[in-house]
Amino acid sequence: MLIELVEFLSLKVRKRGIKIDRRIPAGYLFDFVLSKVFMAINGFLKLRRRSVTLVGKRVTVKARSMIFGGKGLVIDDGCYIDALAVQGITFGSGVSLKKNVTIECTGSLTNLGKGLSIGNDVGIGSGSFLGCAGGISIGNDTIIGNYVSFHSENHNFADPSTPIRLQGVNHVGIQIGNNCWLGAKVTVLDGVILEDGCIVAAGAVLKAGRYGANSIYAGVPAKRIKERS
Repeated sequence: MLIELVEFLSLKVRKRGIKIDRRIPAGYLFDFVLSKVFMAINGFLKLRRRSVTLVGKRVTVKARSMIFGGKGLVIDDGCYIDALAVQGITFGSGVSLKKNVTIECTGSLTNLGKGLSIGNDVGIGSGSFLGCAGGISIGNDTIIGNYVSFHSENHNFADPSTPIRLQGVNHVGIQIGNNCWLGAKVTVLDGVILEDGCIVAAGAVLKAGRYGANSIYAGVPAKRIKERS
């Protein structure tokens, strides 16, 4: 009965059915349900919205009025979200942020960042960092592994007579397509356009440029290994 209840609630909240392994003990599932009830209450207190949003412990949310969408949003323990930006943050439905994800939309109060847009059914792994000053967009059904970092801004450094920290910044933005998978500890730099259906191997570094669709990339810097077959 408890298994069927969890499956039903998942369908109602996230609009996506799941099939739970029947070998999971009832006590484990009961604790799971209690934790989700707590997260739903915390979600209402943190974001003040009627739609169900699950928010874990030790979560910091800044500029919550600039967070849009997010039906079925799950924000796990220890996440830090600062939505202060020109466009704020737009979450699609069924987005999941695992433990200790950091989202920073503005690097400096002297110049507001652009913001973040995430499509439907996107999962972002534990410990990931999204620096959104130059703008980041992530398409539908994309998987982001643990400790993946996005850096949509660069420091200017052309003048050797002036400290780099005083030369300002530049940015182009990052675009990640639909149905991509970025493995653990991938680094994505400003100016990246990753087209639909790509896989990026763990530890790879994507530098500025366009990466063709339905391909596998690996290495530092990342290079095309082969087409997905």
